[in-house]
Amino acid sequence: MTTLVSRPVIGGFRPAFLLLELRRMLRNKRTLIFTLVLPPLFFVIFGTQGDYRTQSIGTGNVTGYIMVSMAVYGAMLATTSGGAMVAVERALGWSRQLRLTPLRPPVYIAVKMAVAMTFGLLSVTVVFAVGAGVGADLPPAAWAACFLIAWLGSLVFAAFGLFMGYLLPSENVMQLLGPALALLSFAGGLFVPLHGWFETVSKVFPTNGIAILARAPFADPSLASVLLAVLNVATWATIFTLGSIVLFRRDTAR
Repeated sequence: MTTLVSRPVIGGFRPAFLLLELRRMLRNKRTLIFTLVLPPLFFVIFGTQGDYRTQSIGTGNVTGYIMVSMAVYGAMLATTSGGAMVAVERALGWSRQLRLTPLRPPVYIAVKMAVAMTFGLLSVTVVFAVGAGVGADLPPAAWAACFLIAWLGSLVFAAFGLFMGYLLPSENVMQLLGPALALLSFAGGLFVPLHGWFETVSKVFPTNGIAILARAPFADPSLASVLLAVLNVATWATIFTLGSIVLFRRDTAR
């Protein structure tokens, strides 16, 4: 008799499939290093220099500003690497096997993004915990708001990782995406504030929208900047998600 636990839900989804994906990610040591070690390490190196704890930005200090930036970067790394794991599955023929199951492409994409977001949550949590211990200063409400925005905004890069995982070969995916994320972070104003014409150009990069929104609770940007950042995030999330679904269908149809 089929039990309630094993019965597929919407789109062929089974909870056991989600748990399997989470366990696979937890066994990946490289992913855990990218998720839990590098972001807080970068924050301590760059966020606790000199008198950053006493210099103000908006209603927070510079250490808090860098903490939020590195939390966003860590979430980006975690969610992108989680999504990009589909490149390995493609090489093993796993995605084609899924085509023989009741699992629908949107549900498969949703599971991958949920796993990636779980690791993004871990990364943001670690960076914020370290920040609280080394002098990051934000208003109480901003701590919660920045945390949630840094995490939820990384959904764009969960979709980005999936999208690129279908475009790049498995042996090269993270070797290419790691430097690409660093360049996108610089270009989008995540690591350093931008000025002049480059600030204008930076608004087209997906990192810019997340950077502005994550720092908005204490940096007090203009309403126009916030609305443009929301449009940025929504547009790129839609592009990468729809692109992932299209590439998944094309890949499994071969």
